[in-house]
Amino acid sequence: MHPAFARTDHRPWPIPDRPWAWRQTWLDLLFAHWPIPAAALQPLVPAPLKVQEFGGTSWVGVVPFRMQGVRRRPLPDLPWINAFPELNLRLYVEHDGKPGVWFLSLDAANPVAVWAARRWFHLPYFHARMSVAEDQERCIYHSERRGASPVRFAAEYRPTAPPSETQPGTLEHWLTERYCLYAQAPDGTLFRGEIHHQPWPIQPAEATIAAHDLGRPFGIVLNGPPTLLQFSKRIDVVVWSLERLTERCRTQKAIPVPARPALRPA
Repeated sequence: MHPAFARTDHRPWPIPDRPWAWRQTWLDLLFAHWPIPAAALQPLVPAPLKVQEFGGTSWVGVVPFRMQGVRRRPLPDLPWINAFPELNLRLYVEHDGKPGVWFLSLDAANPVAVWAARRWFHLPYFHARMSVAEDQERCIYHSERRGASPVRFAAEYRPTAPPSETQPGTLEHWLTERYCLYAQAPDGTLFRGEIHHQPWPIQPAEATIAAHDLGRPFGIVLNGPPTLLQFSKRIDVVVWSLERLTERCRTQKAIPVPARPALRPA
């Protein structure tokens, strides 16, 4: 049995009744979050999805981490997609009562993984030059995407206290304990991808973010330090194949985004 299934009682809905498809491990994650009004973010997601709020505002997350042990069931390890840095820009949405994550963009250092994720998961992945170094507990992270929509991210971060499980009803829990993602195919079809892992071992964190303009292609300006910083050292994850939710629906292209006034933290 995969170690992710050691606990399932924390899930907001039952485990899918079909075999999972992928396994992976996420390492050295930073969760950096800024508040942005939900009304400003709603146009960035397909019409059936609703941007959620907590504490009277919605939230934009920037999450750098390392992917490891990526494996398609029942294939053996494939070294050319097994491990790589990844960086995502995310929103928090729901559909039919299931809260999940909507990715505005994802950067990865592995071009094969980028192709596969675009092909099989309909996610807006981009190839970027990335590096991750560790100095004791401190992570030094750099990402640079070139091309039509160049963006950069550079940060140093570390945990500041021992890990613990987040408590239901808190912002920390609301942002992290999500067990599906939403994606949209080029023809507009909406999908949901179920995931499972044990409860997040979360630590408060500190970070020095030297560069971060991931939101710029969407008109999102994340000024000032993040309102909330969290860290997690490791979590083992299983992922199911996508489930079709709707036929073609209204969408807005992720990149490029038509010019609009900059969206600033609430």
